[in-house]
Amino acid sequence: MSSQSLPVGLTDEEALKRLSRVGPNELDDREKHGLLTTLKGIATEPMFLLLLVAAAIYLVLGDLGEGLLLAFFAVVTVGLVIFQERRSEHALDALREMAAPQVRVLRGGRVRRIAARELVPGDIFLLVEGERVAADGVARESAGLALDESLLTGESVPVRKIASSAPFTANDQQPGGDDTPLVYAGTLVVSGHGLAEVVATGRRTRVGAIGASLAGIESAPTPLQRHLRRLVQVFGLAAIGMCALLVIWYGIQSGDWMRGVLSAIALGMAMLPEEFPMALAVFLALGAWRLARNQVLSRRPAVIEALGSATVLCVDKTGTLTENRMQLRRLVTEDADVTVAPGQDLPEAVHRLLEYGILASHRGGIDPMDRALVEHGETSLADTEHLHPLWLLEREYPLTPELLAMSHAWSGDGDRRRVAAKGAPEAVFDLCHLPAERVEELLSLARSLAEQGLRVLAVAEAIGDEDIVPDSQHDHDFTLLGLVGFEDPLRSSVPAAVAQAHEAGIAVAMITGDHAATALAIAAQAGIDTGAGALSGEDIGRLDDGALADAVRSVRVFARVMPEQKLRLVEAFKRNGETVAMTGDGVNDAPALKAAHIGIAMGVRGTDVAREAAGLVLLDEDFDRIVGGVRMGRRIFDNLRKVMIYITAIHVPIAGLSLLPVLFGLPPLMLPAHVVLTEMVIDPVCSLAFEGAPEDPLVMKRPPRRSDEGIVGWPMLWQGLLQGAFLLAATLAIYLLALNAGRDEDIARTLSVFGLTMGNLMLVAVNISAGLGWRSLFASSARAFWGVSAIASAALALALALPAARRLLHFGLPTGSDLALALASAAMAVGVGAITLALLRGRQRRLGAS
Repeated sequence: MSSQSLPVGLTDEEALKRLSRVGPNELDDREKHGLLTTLKGIATEPMFLLLLVAAAIYLVLGDLGEGLLLAFFAVVTVGLVIFQERRSEHALDALREMAAPQVRVLRGGRVRRIAARELVPGDIFLLVEGERVAADGVARESAGLALDESLLTGESVPVRKIASSAPFTANDQQPGGDDTPLVYAGTLVVSGHGLAEVVATGRRTRVGAIGASLAGIESAPTPLQRHLRRLVQVFGLAAIGMCALLVIWYGIQSGDWMRGVLSAIALGMAMLPEEFPMALAVFLALGAWRLARNQVLSRRPAVIEALGSATVLCVDKTGTLTENRMQLRRLVTEDADVTVAPGQDLPEAVHRLLEYGILASHRGGIDPMDRALVEHGETSLADTEHLHPLWLLEREYPLTPELLAMSHAWSGDGDRRRVAAKGAPEAVFDLCHLPAERVEELLSLARSLAEQGLRVLAVAEAIGDEDIVPDSQHDHDFTLLGLVGFEDPLRSSVPAAVAQAHEAGIAVAMITGDHAATALAIAAQAGIDTGAGALSGEDIGRLDDGALADAVRSVRVFARVMPEQKLRLVEAFKRNGETVAMTGDGVNDAPALKAAHIGIAMGVRGTDVAREAAGLVLLDEDFDRIVGGVRMGRRIFDNLRKVMIYITAIHVPIAGLSLLPVLFGLPPLMLPAHVVLTEMVIDPVCSLAFEGAPEDPLVMKRPPRRSDEGIVGWPMLWQGLLQGAFLLAATLAIYLLALNAGRDEDIARTLSVFGLTMGNLMLVAVNISAGLGWRSLFASSARAFWGVSAIASAALALALALPAARRLLHFGLPTGSDLALALASAAMAVGVGAITLALLRGRQRRLGAS
């Protein structure tokens, strides 16, 4: 920026007035899933269509009561679907609110971070590398500023921007072309930084005029969702074929074609596992909401599927393991070594070192060391000649992979140009062209400071009187001023979180730009394995891909790493078969975040580019949140697997009871109304009881699951089929034994449906408590299960108690002893199924261990 002083910007009162006048800075063009959209989706659901067909047939046959009953069930089905979709949509709306873009703006002379929607014309906002422009504006200050305007022009080559003090409107110039002052909402700052004054917001921006928008939360179907939809389609096609065969067979055998059609409709309803995609959608939406409550924002649902299989967490040190509140701790010159304390008066011997440290920093920037230098310097050097608010920045030399130092060239001291440099000690020593012996002596001093856990930078000055500012930092004649040491305290929650990750079989790797000694000191405090030492960025550059993959098998501390090298580290871990979670915050981190199985962007420090590349955003940048996210991911995966086993299990007896009696030449057992009654229990159980089920106490004491181990697979299907087969055998036996004992058809049906309903609730209890013990059913998280069970039991009791309901459902009134036998049979079947599964799982574990 052009000077050390910043514009004042608008006051909060004026900004509020303008916001009420022009409205929020947003396009609000996200597709709204309103009631009409939901109803259209329901109208194409096979289950709903089958209900309507069955109701129509009953009405044609003159059975008004059953026709109206099925029509009522259709309405209830619509209500349940609306409830599920609204619940998921509200969770996603909450996530979109949290994912809303932020912008740094000048209000009352202070830099503040606000929601981009609160930006108004006249606001002064910061343009920072890696972030998207929040509104149309005119650059008032610019330092090497270049933007990617391909969103508007289709041209991917960045365009240079220059500052202007002239008044502009958004339509004064067209996007594209170099050396223009106008910046446009949605475009990306690819280099440099600056200040811009807002001239248009919301729909009045260029991007608003063409109706384009940037995604906040992606809601595209995940691979698993697409797989489940194909599975439902396959079951649907099979159901159509079997229903057609059943109609033909029943009609030819008995001559009652309408009864055959109704039996076929019941079979079609029973065979459709439409709960699969519904359950997954609800779990992913509410799972993302639960993660957000843990300060982890999920931008892509597929990441939730991957969280439970993470084997390596690659994390930045600064701000993730540490508190990211750098404090100036040491100032070391040729003549002084000062340990800095708050409120301390600094000796004159270190004033010049601090002065040039400030001049080499970005005032108002986000770098914690820049902020520490500026804040401490403004206090300690107040009322001295060492602060220069009127000097102008002529040239900025950014940090590069080849030279880990940056410099600022300033004018304002008469005819002389002052150049301030700061950076990695070895880079600044190189700029100062020090002799080798002196460099080794100073590096030893820097290492001793780093071993104390300090982040060490060197500061140098140069004086020039050339008419043209040199193009390279090396063209200046720098003189070393000294070393500055910063302290960034470790977060108190980190050691316990690292220990928990290790207990869960997850390796933690720390990646930092710090000196190796500093990195190892912090890693040791955090509990990260330092036995293999640290691998430096220079070492990474020397190793080929195979050697690097071998190195990362044991090394867990990576120091002096450039952002571009993170991608090589991710690929090295992946080459070893690891499932990698990687944190990042800068533009250059984006490729690594994209390549990692789980990219985690920083919510405060992170650039828009990093957030767009990542699947997760860490809202408060605390490492403990990442471990908490893994825990939540494992819980979501466990509960999803449980609900999939349950859905598979319950559809076996429903389909079997709809088909087998008809094939055996017996009176039909399951009519469409009975199937729908059972579905009324299944749907809320899937989305309420299982989604809120408690987590396994050992969830973080077991190794990560294999990355190729899906939620839906044959092992899961076999578990469900086995449970369902036992319940089918019991309920079918109840029906057959009741008929053989002389009970009429309606009473036999009642006993079988009663056994199925009770067995259904027992299946839910068995699967929810699997691996947790029966006491988990009495935890507060199981209240949804008991609520659904109470409603289902009350509905069944009313169906038996009310004569009109018995007539509609073709129920009889069995004796209490018959009901008790039916209940005992269902309980025995579910219990035997659960014991058999437990024995099989134990045998598989023993085989796996051997």
